[in-house]
Parts: sequence; structure tokens; C-alpha cells
Amino acid sequence: MARILIVDDEKNVRATLARALALEGHETAGAGDGEEALVRLDGGGFDLAVVDLAMPALDGLGLLAALRRRGDATPVIILTAHGSVPRAVEALRAGAFDFLEKPPDRDRLLHAVGLALERSRLGREIQELRRETGGAGEMIGTGPLMERLRADIALAAPSDGRVLITGEHGTGKELVARAVHATSPRSGGAFVKVNCAAVPETLFESELFGHVQGAFTGARENRQGKFEAAHGGTLFLDEVGEIPVHLQPKLLRAIETGEVERIGGRGEFQVDVRVVAATNRDLEAEVAASRFRADLFYRLNVIRLHVPPLRDRRQDIPDLARRFLADCCRRNGFPAKALEPEALERLAAGGYPGNVRELRNAMERLAILTPGERIGPGDVERLLATPGQGLPASASLKDQVAACERGAIAAALEQHGGSMAEAARALGMERSHLYKKMKALGMERPGS
Repeated sequence: MARILIVDDEKNVRATLARALALEGHETAGAGDGEEALVRLDGGGFDLAVVDLAMPALDGLGLLAALRRRGDATPVIILTAHGSVPRAVEALRAGAFDFLEKPPDRDRLLHAVGLALERSRLGREIQELRRETGGAGEMIGTGPLMERLRADIALAAPSDGRVLITGEHGTGKELVARAVHATSPRSGGAFVKVNCAAVPETLFESELFGHVQGAFTGARENRQGKFEAAHGGTLFLDEVGEIPVHLQPKLLRAIETGEVERIGGRGEFQVDVRVVAATNRDLEAEVAASRFRADLFYRLNVIRLHVPPLRDRRQDIPDLARRFLADCCRRNGFPAKALEPEALERLAAGGYPGNVRELRNAMERLAILTPGERIGPGDVERLLATPGQGLPASASLKDQVAACERGAIAAALEQHGGSMAEAARALGMERSHLYKKMKALGMERPGS
């Protein structure tokens, strides 16, 4: 479901378009001219704007120009009356995604909207992928473990076999999943992610399979599930070990048969989806403890890809550190900063219980809080010798254990959106014990 702004000075046109889009599960809002649209778009939250070319006050071309001047990348579909095609072409040159003649054919409208939303989604994915990898868009590392992982991805991607990606928090499991998708025959389709740890148990079935209007309290409209959204592409089930046991049979059936049914729907329909899953848990142990279904595990565990922790590939830390530092400086408009050799040695000796994610955060801290253009070992010592940061291998055993505990707790809290209850469950401890442990380690509770 997307949120779409309809901009037209004719109320009836806005109502007709809103009905057509609502039937597809989209949420709409209206604006009578370009100036009103700018105010609405300024608040954010819209995935697309459908804009009439000829309007009073500020027309479609003026609105498009104003959006681009302020850096708003919201995709725009232009509506034009018959005979105004040359101006619509002008709008395309100015950055509009597409144009439709009024009144637009319903199927043509929905097709254009779908394509615009897909391009917008891909743009956001590319930005996020670049942020995760320091702007490179690829997995960084030349050591034997990373070379082996790349080779395994190259073998796995061309097939349609299900993939299970294992590894600790912060190692880059999603990046591996995206690499599998990007180098597969499905690369032209959608890559749809579900963070299984973040979906409330009561909404999990709706999230995966969708629902029809009136299926339950609050279901005000039809909603497409993630399986449908991933049709023709890849469905990435992140932290799949967090799926409640009683919901696993329906997921198993969807994977086995390729058939799904919306909650409240009248029948099943076929989807063509490749499932890639990831977990930081030992699923074999979860199966043995009856917390994960054995048959679901076997369905997912066709091709196993393991992402090594950062401590096992220390030779990659300098390249990662340089890339993360350069990316942070670029994003913040800072002058380029360089790492002195001794600083790189200090970084390479770190513990990094939070893995690549922790190293990226450490480099961001160094980029922001180091005043000069060179970062030396003293800067690393001063800014990273704090709770939760990687400590040198020469630190005492007690300090290294404490650093590992802080990192594991911080990673769990980040993974579960600051929820103490969810973090405690992921760490295999009581919530009261987690409170006491954080207090002993000098860590503040989220929101405190």
C-alpha cells in the first residue's frame, strides 16, 4: 500500500482517481492546486503525486520545478488534457515520471502508478544499500572468508533454490541477501524484506499474506501481503527464527505450494517467489528445543550461506574503516579525512562484538568528533574507549568480556527497536536480569 497525493482543481477528477487507487489498497489525499500540494508534500509521507498539468495558482510544471528545487524526489505522474501532449513532454524532461491523457484509462493509470512506485522503491533500496556498504554497493573484503562467500553467492544466485543466511548481528546478512537477488534471474523483480523480529505477533499473518476489507477490526481496506508484493522477485525473511511457532505452518505451506490467501479472502492464488531467510540463531538448536518447526527449517535450509564475524576477518577492517569514513564525510559535507597507519592498527585490534555495524558507527563517531583532517591513534583511543565500543585485544579479559556483553546487549536492543522484553528474549535471559546486567555495565535503558 502506498500513500498518493492527487493534485487537480476539479473535485470530481480527484474523487474518481481516489476511488480507483483505493480499490488497489492505496491511501490517497487531495489538493486543489500546486500551492496546496507543496504544503501537503512538505510534511512528507507521500510515495507518489498524480498532478494535473493545467491548474490555477501553480500549475503542474511549476509544482514539479518547485519540488526539484528543494530536493524532493517524490515521483510525479502528470495528467494532461487532449492536445497538451507537447507540454506533457516538457514535464517529462523536467523530471516527471510519466504523463496520462485525461480522463485516464483505469488500467493505464494503475500500471503507471505501479511502475512509479517500483522505481521509487528501488531508488530507496539503492540509497540504503549504499549507506550500509559505505557507498560501494558491494561487499567489502579481500580475505579468504569473504572470497569464499562471494564464490558461494555466485553459485547459489542463478538457481531458484531457497537460501538460509546465518551470522551474528551486524555482519551484513541483508547485504548478502541483496547480492543473491541482484545476481539472480529475478533481479528485475522486487526485493521485499520482512523483519520477522519487528512484526507484532497479531499482525504477522496479515503482513505476510495480506487481508481483505472487513476481515478484522481495523481492516478498512484491502491490503497486499509481502508474498504478493514479491511476486516475480525475492522475499527476504530477516530474523526468521523469531517467527512464532503457531504461525509457522501457514508459512511452510506458502513456501511449499506457492499458494497464499489473504485473511478474509475467498480463495488461494499462486505467487512466484524465491524465499531467502536470515537468522542469528542456531536453528538446529531451536528445532531441538521445539521452538522452530523441523519441516520449515528443512524447507529453508536448501543453500546455506554463512557470513563470518568481523573478528574472523580482521584483514578487512582497514578497507572497511576507510570506506565508512569516506562515506560519512561525504554525507555530512565534511572535508575528506585520512586515517594514520597507527590508527588503522588500533582499529584492526578492536573486538567489535557488534561486527561491521559497530565498526561503521565507530567511523561515523570519528568522522564527526575529530576536528582535524587526519585521524591518529590518540583520536581512536579517546573516542572509542567507551562502553559498547571495540576494545584492543590487549585489554584485560574482564574488560573484553564486559565489552562483548555491552555490544551484544546494544545490538539486541537496536535489532528490536529498543524493546527490553524482545531484547531479553533474543539474549535468552529474563527482562529483570537484563535490567540488572545493564546497570552493572553502566548502560542506560532505552528512553531513559
